[in-house]
Amino acid sequence: MSTPPFKYKHFAVFPAGCHGVEVVEIDLTQPMGPQGPFDVIVHKLSDVIVEAEHDSQSQQLLANFQSFVSDNPSTVLLDPLPAMTRLLDRFASYRIMSKLHNSLRDWRVCSPSYLEIQSADDLTSVQQAVTTLSFPLICKTRVAHGSLSHEMCLIFSGGGLADVRAPCVLQSFVNHGAVLHKVFVVGEKHFCVERPSLKNFPPGPCDRNTIFFNSHHVSKPESNSALTALDEQTPLLPPPSSEAVAALVKKLRLQLGMALFGVDVIINTHTHTLTVIDINIFPGYEGVPQFFSALLSHIQSVLGKQPAVSPEEQLTSGASSAAAKDQ
Repeated sequence: MSTPPFKYKHFAVFPAGCHGVEVVEIDLTQPMGPQGPFDVIVHKLSDVIVEAEHDSQSQQLLANFQSFVSDNPSTVLLDPLPAMTRLLDRFASYRIMSKLHNSLRDWRVCSPSYLEIQSADDLTSVQQAVTTLSFPLICKTRVAHGSLSHEMCLIFSGGGLADVRAPCVLQSFVNHGAVLHKVFVVGEKHFCVERPSLKNFPPGPCDRNTIFFNSHHVSKPESNSALTALDEQTPLLPPPSSEAVAALVKKLRLQLGMALFGVDVIINTHTHTLTVIDINIFPGYEGVPQFFSALLSHIQSVLGKQPAVSPEEQLTSGASSAAAKDQ
């Protein structure tokens, strides 16, 4: 049975009573100093970071948090705010992805060609720029967080570029047998979960209307979308190489400076290369029952502790944003 997804708000309760670690929920609307001191803070402030762009209350919450972190440099942050902020921008994360081919060539890891679209005001320039890509194209919002970040579309010809809503990224669509492999990273450990994905489409431009879809709905474990239905003749693809995935995770951990993130990978039906299509901040870890034990192990590692009993016995429930205080 799969693990239910986490329901994130700004902050949520973390499992209490962990052996050797006292865990408390942080209330950002109150001064953080009296709530501490904290050795490790586990958080998912991506909502606040995005909302701070236009909301004064979120700006103040973020400023208070950053002030506390600055005043308490010994407190470990999982994960650092600058690293999380960078991953909220697909322009930045896709630049990281585009360099994987060179650093992981021996493992046959790559990412699809893509184009950053700052503005779609000049459709002619966009049409000229996409000559470096191959149709169909998948269009994704620049901001990689929130419900709108899951709203995507498949564009099949130059005429369909009129549906582009900038700022966004246009990425060459790679046929992958309607199978998405979500790699969930927790410190030194990672877990691979298979999900439904978009079916194969004929390569090259064609006279077909743009398909709008929500990637979250398409790739849910129980998804029954027509967009994921393959022909019976479609051959099954081999699973990702565990060694290649491990090399990818190790490389990204170093480049991102993060411990809690997800990577979406697919297997190219033509070349069988491991293809990275997205990187996610603190994902839901749905389908990873070992998440809590892995997170506790990582926290204990950060604190320089060894678990006295099995992590499975120590964690039975939890969520995303908390502060760990060493007893």
